[in-house]
Amino acid sequence: MPAMHMPPFCQLHNDLPALLPGTCLVQARFDPAQLQAEDFGRCNVPPVRGVAKRQAEHLAGRLCARSALHGLCGQALIPGRDADGVPIWPAGISGSISHGHGQAAALVALSRDWRSLGIDLEQQLPPERATRLAAEILTTNELQRSGGLSPAEFAQRVTLTFSLKESLFKALFPLVRRRFYFHDAELLEVDGEQARLRLLLDLHHEWPSGSELDGHYRSQADSLLSLVAI
Repeated sequence: MPAMHMPPFCQLHNDLPALLPGTCLVQARFDPAQLQAEDFGRCNVPPVRGVAKRQAEHLAGRLCARSALHGLCGQALIPGRDADGVPIWPAGISGSISHGHGQAAALVALSRDWRSLGIDLEQQLPPERATRLAAEILTTNELQRSGGLSPAEFAQRVTLTFSLKESLFKALFPLVRRRFYFHDAELLEVDGEQARLRLLLDLHHEWPSGSELDGHYRSQADSLLSLVAI
């Protein structure tokens, strides 16, 4: 097996507690300004088109996935991408990748344990921006349930709702192959680092309107990591 080359633009963090039993999580911080054109080839990752930020996000996400797969099953593999942009994982593996704002993460598991995974890594929205975006992210019921929150608490709720719905999409889209949007699901409750979401449309005979799914999240120093696992 070729050496797992790690370019200087990206620093991995592998010693992270699992979000769920049977999963392997790897996160990274990266600096697009330090990305070199040769880094893709040295890492055996096919390059992607786009500006340096887009290229760095993609490579950092794939390096997280490679390290997570190595930790899970001892194989340092790079997932490909299908026509919808969904990662193509090795047989018997499920996983998810997230990246943005100089951070990336990948979570993998054996598909016999977890059929599908969706993770999302977000920076905390400031109160002013959260207020501007709230109506695009939150349903009418979610807005009503958030009525008594302080501006800082409301910003945290908008960020969490955004992230969990992103994770929900990533977990379900590979199974149903149908796009859905922020107002097609709602956050019902939050308890500690656990959450409960409900679909508001029929996605599939297995996932009709009213289906409820568990979410998980972890607050970090300057970001929020959320997960929906099936």
